[in-house]
Order: sequence, then structure tokens, then C-alpha cells
Amino acid sequence: MSPRETNAALVLFSGGQDSSVCLAWALERYARVETVGFDYGQRHSIEMEARQAVRREVAARFPHWADRLGEDHVLDIRSFGQVAQSALTADRAIEMTERGLPSTFVPGRNLVFLIYAAALADRRGVEALIGGMCETDFSGYPDCRRDTMDAMQSALNLGMDRAFRIETPLMWLTKAQTWALAKTLGGEDLVRLIVEESHTCYQGERGQLHAWGHGCGTCPACELREKGYVEWDAAGREALAQ
Repeated sequence: MSPRETNAALVLFSGGQDSSVCLAWALERYARVETVGFDYGQRHSIEMEARQAVRREVAARFPHWADRLGEDHVLDIRSFGQVAQSALTADRAIEMTERGLPSTFVPGRNLVFLIYAAALADRRGVEALIGGMCETDFSGYPDCRRDTMDAMQSALNLGMDRAFRIETPLMWLTKAQTWALAKTLGGEDLVRLIVEESHTCYQGERGQLHAWGHGCGTCPACELREKGYVEWDAAGREALAQ
């Protein structure tokens, strides 16, 4: 890869619904797309396996994207998870805290992810950092806001003397609109891939396959994913009936 490849992107890729849609979005736009995942001691570590399955199936089902899909990188930052304990990294109940934030909030997680991703992108000559952060279906996570991303982009560019762009294609989409975007990008085949292979459930449940995917069905991540799928599916059925 050249020292500065402007037509390349690095996707922060967890293997969940949102990052899987972001991966497809990037593959439609960039000639070279690499992915980075983070092992931060998350309880739902099954996502580390799901992300490989999504990458494998994307390459197999979409040949026109396969030659654009570059290297995958997995970074071990478990020490961060030990410091920033939450219901995602420790055996704690999923609930609202006294700060008014979900106990699933890992303080500074996206900021740390972006620092590591930017350092990797600097070495790989990549300027576009793509993440699935979203304000519309707001989870209560302050590090998902676009204002946070803008501030982080400025800090990275000042501190590393680069011209990084933090792109957040889902920032203003609801979960229903995210399903619709998946359908637009890759048709029913991409929707099925995300349903069957991606992982979002906080509990790490991979048993029953629901219409919207694998998951416990009761944690906030599953509830949001199911709600979005039902809304998107109902809108599609209504359109067909007209």
C-alpha cells in the first residue's frame, strides 16, 4: 500500500449489524477496505467469531466486493476493558446508572478505538476511518454523537499531523433505515447475511435464529435490532400492498 492511499478505508468492525452495514457501504465506495476489531474483554466475545464469518460470507456472496476486501486486524486492548468496567466487560446487571447512562456504556470506548484505529491507519496509509456510531436510535452513549466524532477527528489530525476523515454513514439513520440501507447495498442476500452471521446481543446468545437474527431477545441491543427489523419489514409489506 502506498504511503497515502486516498481511495482506501479502515472500518471499525465488530461483526455486529451496524458495522456489517458500514463494511458493505465502504466496499461500495473504496477500492481497498481493511477492517479492525478490538478485543477489550467484552462479555459477548462471540462477536470476535461473528466478524470473521461476516467477512468470509461477504467475500463469498459478493464477488465484486471480494477483491476490494483487504486485511483484517485484531487488536488486544483487554487492559482497557479492565479499567473501564461496565456491564459489557464485567458481571453486572444491564440497567440505568446514577449518571443516567446505561450500565453497558464503556467509558471512552469509541475514543480509544479511534486512537488505535488512527495509529493503524497511519501505518497502513489510510485516511478514511469508518464507524457505525449513530445518534438517531440513541443508546445514551455520549461517544456515539457526531459532535464527539468531529472533536476526535480534529484531535487526531492535530496530534498525528494527518488528514483523517471519520465517516459515520449510520449517524442519522434509525435501525429500520439501517436495514433498508443494507437492502439497497446488497439486496436480500446482504440482509440474510446480516441476519444469519452478524452478532449484536449483549448476552452473547447465538441459539435461536429469530427473523431479525441471533440473540437473547431481551437485552437493549436485541430489542433495538428487533424493533428496527419489524418496522422496516412492515414498511416493505405496506409498499408491496399498495
